[in-house]
Amino acid sequence: MGKYSKIAVIYGCDSSEWEISCRSGEFVASRIDGTKYDIYEIFARFGDWSLVSYRKKNSVRNIIPGNERPQIDKTDFSVVVGGEKVKFDFAYIVQHGTPGENGLMQGYLEMLNVPFSSCNSFVSAVTFDKFTCKSYLKDTDFIKCAEDFFIRKGDDIEGLAQKVTSKLGLPLFVKPTDGGSSFGVTKVKCVEDFDKAVELAFSEGKTVIAEKAINGRELTDAVYFDGNNYVALPVIEVITDNEFFDYDAKYNGQSKEVCPAEIPSDLSDLIQETSKKIYAKLGCSGCVRVDYILAEDGLYFLEVNTIPGMTSASLVPQMVRAAGLDMTDFLSTIIEQA
Repeated sequence: MGKYSKIAVIYGCDSSEWEISCRSGEFVASRIDGTKYDIYEIFARFGDWSLVSYRKKNSVRNIIPGNERPQIDKTDFSVVVGGEKVKFDFAYIVQHGTPGENGLMQGYLEMLNVPFSSCNSFVSAVTFDKFTCKSYLKDTDFIKCAEDFFIRKGDDIEGLAQKVTSKLGLPLFVKPTDGGSSFGVTKVKCVEDFDKAVELAFSEGKTVIAEKAINGRELTDAVYFDGNNYVALPVIEVITDNEFFDYDAKYNGQSKEVCPAEIPSDLSDLIQETSKKIYAKLGCSGCVRVDYILAEDGLYFLEVNTIPGMTSASLVPQMVRAAGLDMTDFLSTIIEQA
């Protein structure tokens, strides 16, 4: 028997990543141990939360037709199914972007005293904003951070392109501070393209970060807590022929992911230890993925993903398999140690 009984897997979101979130959520729900838990899949987007399907212990998945899906009662995080009221006692959050990655969903669950799978609301808010997260880490002695420039919607942008490119050089990246899956990200190679890149980034959010481009190998690693220790999974190297690890590289097969990364063991150890230090420094919970660039002058922090992709082909499931772990057992650990 597990610590919890009725697991709500929440997917869908209010951001551009909602379809990816659904794929991740469906995969997680399918791998949670059906001998320990009742599993309920909730599609949540723009305040409309409905029950998509459910799977009672040791039984098959029941899919609810779209026009018959019951609404979630947000006053106590429950649902009525077949005349029976079901109150969820744990939430596995698989919402990329808002509200599941920026702390809003976590804040709601915290107010109801419902345990969940991810970082708490404060840590989620801090890590979701790329500029804020880097500000927490840039003065540490175990990781480098690329130079950057923060821009808020409404700032005076006259002469900004020249000012930013003079400071950071070219090429540079322009990206929304609170986006994911590379939506709104541009690699700027000439000053004339800067304003258009900022405009695109603002289509995804109200704050933007311009960041010096660092040349090197892109590496990623994930960390979780197993009840006793922080555990770092095997490192993956991401190789793409595109300008950077953009949406097509991530989801349309335009990249190669080498797991475990073909790097010296001492470098792999360094990255894993750095990932654990970042996890501890930020106060993370659940499974968190950290992305890096390995440059000639050292290891650079890119970003933290507190709700990483969880489809069968996603990076974290690849790491779990490379570590020789069973995915169902891994998810049980995340649930039971929340």
